[in-house]
Amino acid sequence: MLTIEVTETIGCTPAELLEFVLDARRYAQVDRKIHPVLWMRREGEVTEFAFRARIAGLPGPVTVSRMRLTPGLRVDVALAPSPANRRGRLFSEFDASFVCTPVAGGTRLVRTLNFRFRAWLRWVEPLLRRQVLAEVEEEVRLAKRYLEGAE
Repeated sequence: MLTIEVTETIGCTPAELLEFVLDARRYAQVDRKIHPVLWMRREGEVTEFAFRARIAGLPGPVTVSRMRLTPGLRVDVALAPSPANRRGRLFSEFDASFVCTPVAGGTRLVRTLNFRFRAWLRWVEPLLRRQVLAEVEEEVRLAKRYLEGAE
């Protein structure tokens, strides 16, 4: 399994950060891995959206993700259930999270991504690790700038 984790303190409330994440179109401004967002639908604490996936700069299939909010605490991300993502599931399973903790000066964000590649593809994990880590570090850095008003 390829796990990437990035931690950053962002000058906003957990609720502000989590609402930003749940708006996939806005969040795609800071996350190249989900750009472009093709459609988005939100019902209460769940957002589903489709996007043209990219990992380590490589294009992937159209992917449908489902985000679930735990108010004030976290957003959990997973692939939407079947029949969505049939092509993507041939290669891997995926889940991610945004975990928020209030701290002095804002919110401590722990951003985690987990990729579980099929056995025949596990050899790519060490090759992808550095590039995906750099992408997630950039994503979190840009989210911080956006939420702190520098964008």
